[in-house]
Amino acid sequence: MGEKTAAVEMRNITKRFGSVVANDSVNLLIRRGEILALLGENGSGKTTLMNMLSGIYYPDAGHIFVNGKEVVIRSPKDAMACGIGMIHQHFKLVDVLTAAENIVLGLKEPGRFNLEAVKQKVRSICSEYGFSVDPDQKIYDMSVSQKQTVEIVKVLYRGADILILDEPTAVLTPQETDRLFAVLRTMRDSGKAIVIITHKMHEVEDLSDRVAVLRRGRYIGEMMTRESSAEEMTNMMVGHQMKLDIERPLPVDPKPRIMVEGLTVRGSDDILKLQDVTFTANTGEILGIAGISGSGQKELLESIAGLQPTEKGSVRYINDDGSVVDLLKEDPISIAERGVTLSFVPEDRLGMGLVGNMDITDNIMLRTYRRGSMPFLDRRFPKNRASDVVKKLDVNTPGLSTPVRRLSGGNVQKVLVGREIASAPTVLLTAYAVRGLDIGASYTIYDMINKQKQAGVAVIYVGEDLDVLLELCDRILVLCGGKVSGILDARSTNKQEVGLMMTKLGGVK
Repeated sequence: MGEKTAAVEMRNITKRFGSVVANDSVNLLIRRGEILALLGENGSGKTTLMNMLSGIYYPDAGHIFVNGKEVVIRSPKDAMACGIGMIHQHFKLVDVLTAAENIVLGLKEPGRFNLEAVKQKVRSICSEYGFSVDPDQKIYDMSVSQKQTVEIVKVLYRGADILILDEPTAVLTPQETDRLFAVLRTMRDSGKAIVIITHKMHEVEDLSDRVAVLRRGRYIGEMMTRESSAEEMTNMMVGHQMKLDIERPLPVDPKPRIMVEGLTVRGSDDILKLQDVTFTANTGEILGIAGISGSGQKELLESIAGLQPTEKGSVRYINDDGSVVDLLKEDPISIAERGVTLSFVPEDRLGMGLVGNMDITDNIMLRTYRRGSMPFLDRRFPKNRASDVVKKLDVNTPGLSTPVRRLSGGNVQKVLVGREIASAPTVLLTAYAVRGLDIGASYTIYDMINKQKQAGVAVIYVGEDLDVLLELCDRILVLCGGKVSGILDARSTNKQEVGLMMTKLGGVK
């Protein structure tokens, strides 16, 4: 088989959801021995197109060829029979089962009930590709990055040689990303066909061989990565010239707003999640939080927001008049009743953030329902705010009454971030605010966060993209194993220094 033979050819693929045309006569070629980056803004049809290839959806029109032969893919089982496996942005795992049980779930092969043999095969795959998975660990005990690793191992276990990865590095550190990219390059060099959907342009330039661009459901064109640039690809995606710079105004008269001292948090598993964490978040400033996934970022934000029990330490809110509120003695409702406005964009969008079966307006109402004595009789305010969010962030939705679970991952994130920022907080806590967002939406969010900073809000920004942290934030607090490894001036540090502190304690306290 030649290195660049066609693994998959999609011809004139069309898919509609009601009045929305997600894919409009799309043609796409996926070659063996090549990493293809599929680019496009949210709602451009990237994930829908790949979902048809992986058997989640069935096309309304068009043809799919695998290894030159036309195939009909009506289910993920059909796709896997063709050697096609997809790692989704939203995980498809059963929380109460172990990693090994999830990996063989639904398989009909002999020996699937011999869990010891399954575990041995899982360990072998992990050893071969450099992954770290405990086959006996329950999914509900795993971090986001561990869950993603299980998804990747599950596809490899089932023998896929055409891999589709939707936002594969969204929760990975630079070191983990480098290891994943090394694995993907090895797979490519062995003749596998790989498609990645990502919004991180530096990853596209670093990893992919070829780029294909979709815009509003249509195939726009392709280019060899080495012959293009991030600006050219971005302009092709959005259809107009775009500046890839994040503004970073200097903090104006910063004053302490949140003071955290000696914060210690122990998880339900009796393991320390945070140990003696101390820092101050100032008004008119963006404090970035960097760290390997599971280093305590989630527990830190939840402690400030009143959602996480703590073992010791203090979290104090400083009012404009200098008076102090001890947040650790309050629950989220009483925190709001005391006049402390915390806006929390959590890591789990459809779990803690939004209710999937509720529409956009009702999800906005979740944040605004305390405005009146009979709020559920008056939908005008949340509906107006929902309209503003949809318009400002260009949320691709059939209407305000659409359940948020029917939106693409990026559009779900837009609704959540837009709702939280629109609530005019004095402290904005954000966990992975732009995860899964396209470039245009990401830069809109950065602009919105900067406007909050300029309005005097204390912003605490947890992000996985170190390039963005270094460009957006004023200071960066680095967590390593639940401890503060250092607090750096974002204007004078670099990615290597931050990356080193993420994996090794040390630096300026």
